[in-house]
Amino acid sequence: DGEVHINESKNGSTEMFWNPSSEVRRQRLKRHVVLFEEQTDFESERLWQHVTSAINKGDQHKATQEKFVLEEEQRNAARERRESGTDWKPLLFQLDAAANEWRYRYEDLRPWDPLNDIAQFEKNGVLQTMERCLSTRVSNHKTTCINNQMARHKRSASDCRRRKSSDQPSNHSQNSESSCSTPESVQELSDDDGEYLAGFGSLCAQCGKEMNHLKEIHLAILSLQRAQQDIHR
Repeated sequence: DGEVHINESKNGSTEMFWNPSSEVRRQRLKRHVVLFEEQTDFESERLWQHVTSAINKGDQHKATQEKFVLEEEQRNAARERRESGTDWKPLLFQLDAAANEWRYRYEDLRPWDPLNDIAQFEKNGVLQTMERCLSTRVSNHKTTCINNQMARHKRSASDCRRRKSSDQPSNHSQNSESSCSTPESVQELSDDDGEYLAGFGSLCAQCGKEMNHLKEIHLAILSLQRAQQDIHR
């Protein structure tokens, strides 16, 4: 957040290397930090708290001692695992056999999309990206919810068409209807449409908010259809 200088030891000159402007700071992603009391014992801030405290106080001797305590605990734990034959199974990293290096399991290497990506956050060690809209990276959970809604909508639309074809009015009533200036393209919502709308209550919280917008549109159309019926009568 501050200035970084390069000091040339040979001639004593100093060169500005980095100076973040207010514009740079405004463009940065908002940082969300897990509260200290909510962190687990092995999260960095909690694990290294005594080393950090000593460094901030300028006590290099104390910082070295605290660092040695942590490293010795790790050595002892590794020794106990070897003696008991217990395999070490990392939760967040996996070994890349080809490169012979450890890699983060949930790494996301795609470029940041400022039009769609809102924030990136960590939950239980897993980095996740909050997005403005559904994309090709939509989760299986969201996809399942959407597919269920589409299937219900298709069934209700099919039932509605069958019912309307069987209840088709006579030619006389068709002519009297066509003389009305109210648009005929808006069809009456069927009973199944009501069941379809009621189905929104079973959606997950992630999808329910967007589906509620569609529910409001259906209700508005229903109000218009009632007005149409009054005009026709």
